[in-house]
Amino acid sequence: MTELDPKWGRVAVVTGAARGMGRACVERLVSEVDVLVAVDLEAPEIEGTVGVACDVADADAVARLVDRVRELGTFRALVHAAGISPTMADSRRVMAVDLVGTQLLLDAFGPLVVPGSSAVCFASSSAYQITLAGPDPESDAVVEDPLADGFLDVAAARFSDSGLAYGWAKRGVIRAAARAARTWGPRGGRVNSVSPGLIDTDMGRQELASQPIMQVMLDATPVGRLGRPEEVATLVGFLVSDAAAFISGIDILIDGACLEGLRALMTGTGDGRAE
Repeated sequence: MTELDPKWGRVAVVTGAARGMGRACVERLVSEVDVLVAVDLEAPEIEGTVGVACDVADADAVARLVDRVRELGTFRALVHAAGISPTMADSRRVMAVDLVGTQLLLDAFGPLVVPGSSAVCFASSSAYQITLAGPDPESDAVVEDPLADGFLDVAAARFSDSGLAYGWAKRGVIRAAARAARTWGPRGGRVNSVSPGLIDTDMGRQELASQPIMQVMLDATPVGRLGRPEEVATLVGFLVSDAAAFISGIDILIDGACLEGLRALMTGTGDGRAE
């Protein structure tokens, strides 16, 4: 683990920092703050950062992370990219990491918010795809309160398939970020979320290789390729910067128009690609 002397300056936190989109966000932000805390299940060893181990679904571990950030300086930004995909765990664990972990982090960092603090939570284009066939208000109600007593039992029963659980967990992330925008706002903070589509990461390629629907999605993407992690990191860098000072409480889809391509396929209005 790389250790830096504590500085009473600006501190940014990136979860899921060891690889993929999280690592790209580290590289994008490390020169923008005084201290960057790189978080993963095992403390990442990334030059110029403070590595911290944290299971984001563990409330005690999240509390320790927040204490470490408080020691290092003034909280500037949280980029929550940590998460697991449908092929990595069952539906209960997917919900615990992807949704419960997000709510734990947003709640725990709330007291550290000062004017200029901001957060970006990673959702997914899956959060939109699961409602292409129509709204599901009962499922929306389930993911609205991920810290409710018995939430994981209810969610695991309703979303028994891990792929379905993933989509609804990420839909819950969008809602959690929007709610946090209301509570962080009076303290001078902002919260947004981003919903990447198919991105060229190890996790993304694992899903592409194991789930046939992913190739359908790629074929329907009008841009005609996988996204790149650095493209997502560029968007995140903008959202946590002062240039985005009036942007809060929204989700931004970054999917190469895949959602529109899938909608065209479903409605029979085209194959999603330009003719």
